[in-house]
Amino acid sequence: MKKRGFGAGKWNGPGGKVKEDETIEEAVIREVREEVGILVSKKDLEKVGEIEFFFSEQKGWDIFVHIFFSKKWKGEPVESEEMKPEWFKISELPLDKMWVDDKYWLPDALAGKKFKAKFYFKGSGEEIDRYEINKLESFVS
Repeated sequence: MKKRGFGAGKWNGPGGKVKEDETIEEAVIREVREEVGILVSKKDLEKVGEIEFFFSEQKGWDIFVHIFFSKKWKGEPVESEEMKPEWFKISELPLDKMWVDDKYWLPDALAGKKFKAKFYFKGSGEEIDRYEINKLESFVS
């Protein structure tokens, strides 16, 4: 559960902005450690997707997101100032309490499918105007 900032009140995975001196993978490792207290290694990260988000009525909100999974980590997830982690069965994901786009790509990504997607939002970002998802055999950034 995201506790503050962009997406507060929604179930979401850890993540955030890439710092100037970081690679995307280094940012993933740092954000996961900061937000849920577990350690993942670069060799265990698997890139499964890229999503471009466009917000027609929110200037400066457009964002490009890289989606990574890891099946290995060290430690147990712990609550931080930013996130409260909780485990869910895939069949019981709280999609109604997540970003509205998650239901279109997350189940397939959890099933091992890779993708590139674009989501165009109306208003405050709670309603999708249109979207496109391109499934990939393997991921090429």
